[in-house]
Amino acid sequence: MATVRHAHTVWKGNLTEGKGVVTLDSSGIGSYDVSWPSRAEQANGKTSPEELIAAAHSSCFSMALSHGLTGAGTPPTRLETKADVTFQPGTGITGIHLTVVGEVPGLDESAFVAAAEDAKANCPVSQALSGTTITLSASLG
Repeated sequence: MATVRHAHTVWKGNLTEGKGVVTLDSSGIGSYDVSWPSRAEQANGKTSPEELIAAAHSSCFSMALSHGLTGAGTPPTRLETKADVTFQPGTGITGIHLTVVGEVPGLDESAFVAAAEDAKANCPVSQALSGTTITLSASLG
């Protein structure tokens, strides 16, 4: 069965001086301030589309990697994934770098890297972002 998740943003003003609030409707876990300066300069306590993409990508990748490792008979004890989304004003999102450190009993480094590469290629968020260069660093911790 397909699921649909919802969020909405209310934006007031022009791009550079305006501000908005993005609300995560499906989960109801909160509303977060957004602004152009928080996107193109320093976060200063506000979020950005790129931070939200990083959150989505790191969680989706972790789920995909966990699923793949478990299916191969080597379930992970722990995966810690960081997603760095690079935004260049005037150009857009220029790349995403995933860094994962895993604790996977019975698995060697090369098999972990191969599983991570597979998860990078096949997680639904990676597939949705396929127009962007996605790189990966994977290691056992």
